[in-house]
Amino acid sequence: MKKIILFAFIFSASLSFAQNWTTSLDSAKTEAISSNKNILLVFSGSDWCAPCIKLDRTIFQSDVFKTEAEKKWVLLKADFPKKKGNALSEAQTESNKKLAEKYNKEGNFPLVVLLDATGKVLGITGYKNVSPTEYVQLLNAMVN
Repeated sequence: MKKIILFAFIFSASLSFAQNWTTSLDSAKTEAISSNKNILLVFSGSDWCAPCIKLDRTIFQSDVFKTEAEKKWVLLKADFPKKKGNALSEAQTESNKKLAEKYNKEGNFPLVVLLDATGKVLGITGYKNVSPTEYVQLLNAMVN
């Protein structure tokens, strides 16, 4: 039974990494320009923020979101974990703080910011208790 639970945990964890979330704005901009996509920047507290965790599980891990993201967005995550076991490197922590200084001055979690390939803000939202399809429609409405 323990092996089954461990397998299920590892399998579900691998699914969450199936998407290509980058952690560098410069890399995201380069990819967005070359692929003609916008950047979806997500500020998350992955190990302490209940709405962040729910947004990840219900929206970002959904097939609807993954399909749309593959076509339209470069995914950029700025995570702010609190548990020591989830601590980021010093360089990544500093990079995330710089992103927050520019795009999340109020310190809201979760915060979802749609940027164009140059880093210009197209729209901002957060957690919404809606279906993945409705969330994708909300994000798509930011560019129209």
